[in-house]
Amino acid sequence: MSTLVERILSVPGALVYVLVGLLVFAEDALFIGFVIPGETAAGLGGVDASRGHVRLWLVMVVVVAAAIVGDTTGYQIGRHFGPRILRSRVLDRHQRRLARAQDLLARRGGSAVFLGRFVAFFRAVMPALAGAARMPYRRFLAFNAAGGIIWGTGFVLLGYFAGNSYATVEKTIGRGAALAVLAIVLLALLVWRLRRRRAERRSEETTAD
Repeated sequence: MSTLVERILSVPGALVYVLVGLLVFAEDALFIGFVIPGETAAGLGGVDASRGHVRLWLVMVVVVAAAIVGDTTGYQIGRHFGPRILRSRVLDRHQRRLARAQDLLARRGGSAVFLGRFVAFFRAVMPALAGAARMPYRRFLAFNAAGGIIWGTGFVLLGYFAGNSYATVEKTIGRGAALAVLAIVLLALLVWRLRRRRAERRSEETTAD
């Protein structure tokens, strides 16, 4: 894991901005959020900034801009090809979650766009759903921009502070111990995510019954 991260973060600084921006953009525009969460890319950009490889403020600008533009692209796709997109093979396995996203949008309107930014699957599909539902673009943009700014800034800073903390631990107790701590934290996060997904599936099955 550490070797892979090191390789990702060792590319030229200019390319880091491009890669992070493209991943965040593609999450919403191309519906890959449930495969490659944009928060991972934003966090890695923050970690790279903590090493002085790229500029923190510029990473935040790139992530926020990519999030807003990606959502806008997803909105336009939904507005013009909504029904076709919702019946696509990509979403076949996620119909229950898609129904939950549509229900949230129907009940909460613009605030669903804002709240959806903080849940990987909703973040990927909510812009297209808003477009398909013919939500006025100005209303969509207001909630989209608010969510993008808070989400983008937050996850980049999270990566930045995590990177600084890792450097501090490494200096204090050595690289081997620091990697062990990092591995434990990553494992704990993985277990938490798996349990959360299982709980969501059980909830969906109960609702379906």
